[in-house]
Amino acid sequence: MISVTRLREAGSSHPYLVDTLIACLTFAGTVLGPPAGHRPRVDLPPIPGPTPAAVALAAAMCLALVFRRVSPRLVAALAVAGSVTLLITGGPRPPFDLVSAVALVTLAVHTPRRVSWTWGVAAALVLGGTRIVLSGDAWLTPQVAGQIAWIGMAIAVGDAVRSRRAYIAAVVERARRAEQTREEEAERRVMEERLRIARELHDVLAHHIALINVQAQVAAHVMDAEPRQAREALGHIRQAGRAALDELRTTVGLLRRPGSAEELPTEPAPGLDRLPELITSFTAAGMDVDCRLEGTPRPLPSPVELTAFRVVQEALTNVSKHAGPATTRVRIAYGRRELTVEVSDDGRGCAAVPGVTPAADGPPDGSPGSLDGLAPTGTGHGLMGMRERALSVGGTFSVGPSPGRGFRVHAVLPAPAASAV
Repeated sequence: MISVTRLREAGSSHPYLVDTLIACLTFAGTVLGPPAGHRPRVDLPPIPGPTPAAVALAAAMCLALVFRRVSPRLVAALAVAGSVTLLITGGPRPPFDLVSAVALVTLAVHTPRRVSWTWGVAAALVLGGTRIVLSGDAWLTPQVAGQIAWIGMAIAVGDAVRSRRAYIAAVVERARRAEQTREEEAERRVMEERLRIARELHDVLAHHIALINVQAQVAAHVMDAEPRQAREALGHIRQAGRAALDELRTTVGLLRRPGSAEELPTEPAPGLDRLPELITSFTAAGMDVDCRLEGTPRPLPSPVELTAFRVVQEALTNVSKHAGPATTRVRIAYGRRELTVEVSDDGRGCAAVPGVTPAADGPPDGSPGSLDGLAPTGTGHGLMGMRERALSVGGTFSVGPSPGRGFRVHAVLPAPAASAV
């Protein structure tokens, strides 16, 4: 069986064919109406049969219906004019009102409500007034009232169809926008997850590879003169490589599909409790690191602790790669509602750090240095990663030259006392 949906689709793709079929059916309904001499009621005169002139006029009116969607107002005007002509010539009126009804329905479907009802009132006045003038009937006679009701019904049907189509179009558009919004939200979440994993991979690999590079240089330098120190450097390289593989396995485990045969790593994300271990790994590589803790330590939300740990890790990695021989100071300050993380050194300063160059006028806020006061060159993924981490937990982040010489990384993270419960 042919479904209604397929018929609607076929009609939408061939509108002139559908309108031609409707015009033919309308013409058949007007010409093959009640037989000549038929009396609707005993007190009414018999309906005369259609004359050749009336048939020709009906054919012209129905032919105009083929173009009812292209010019609905013109077709409605022609249909009403044809009905008036039939009234004047005394033709068979009731069957021919069907042409006007189809034209007015189309007008109501394709025009706003105010326009369609205005045209309906005008058609009722014209047809009713013509009939009253020609027959002398009153407005409340069944013939006049029936003709006006026929016009009103046609306008109401067309208005209902238009409202239904508008409702369906609104529902379809709402569904399309909802689907588009879901797709955009899914893409945004995928992008955020990719950035998060990229930051984790960068922090893990940059830190451990920097330590491996430093220890490898030490081992190569003292291989002949100090074999014991070279073996210690190789041991540090082995430990750093093992730690890098463990953290890399933990990070890559996030990409595995649910239901994988291999269990995901359950090691918790690093926090400030691993800060001594982190600093020891750098001091073992020959860095001079001074760590100072201010305030009373308390448990913090895991995202804040992870951000603080990664900021210190990346900052120390940058010092080991770019600052040269330098003394590094790490300050962790617990405030009432915030956690301050600051890593500064007395090394080479901003010019040695890839990704930033000092701004011509200095930092706009007057601080020792802020990210807005530096001009990014496009290669500082570590600095951008630290900034993204700080902003993701609702904190602030700034970098720039230290007073005198060196470089400073400063982050303030939200850490209300209530979170320590």
